[in-house]
Amino acid sequence: MTINAGVHEKGTFDIQNLLDNARKREHFEKVGAIAIFIGVARGETTEGEKVEKLTMQAYEERADAVLSEICCDLSKKSGVIDVQIHHLLGDFNVGDDLVYVSVASSHRNEAFSVLKEAVERYKREAPVFKKETVVNAKGETSEYWVAEKEKKH
Repeated sequence: MTINAGVHEKGTFDIQNLLDNARKREHFEKVGAIAIFIGVARGETTEGEKVEKLTMQAYEERADAVLSEICCDLSKKSGVIDVQIHHLLGDFNVGDDLVYVSVASSHRNEAFSVLKEAVERYKREAPVFKKETVVNAKGETSEYWVAEKEKKH
């Protein structure tokens, strides 16, 4: 499975796939660093509520296109050999991997700076949606789409 970006059902893509993809890239012999970001399901909201689980969904066709566009764009930067963004979909427990982002480049400075840009861009641009199931201080369970909650604040 050699693809540079996309959304995948939980369990169909993992960190080893990410590394294997990078090592298969043309010009991998020029790589001196691979920087990786792994986004995981956090157990607490910004308001301090306990997260019981997360559900990740996407407008899949568009998300695949946006993630690929970001990778293609960032791959044009000097010294960058490979950029990958793979977001997982489904139900997740606290601590589960949600997203893998990697940058393979000639030097570590390019890898780190492009990695940060890739993470910021996918968070802002990709139509991937998160629903949190939380338990408040009173022990009451509720769930909401995070984007909807952010609009209310």
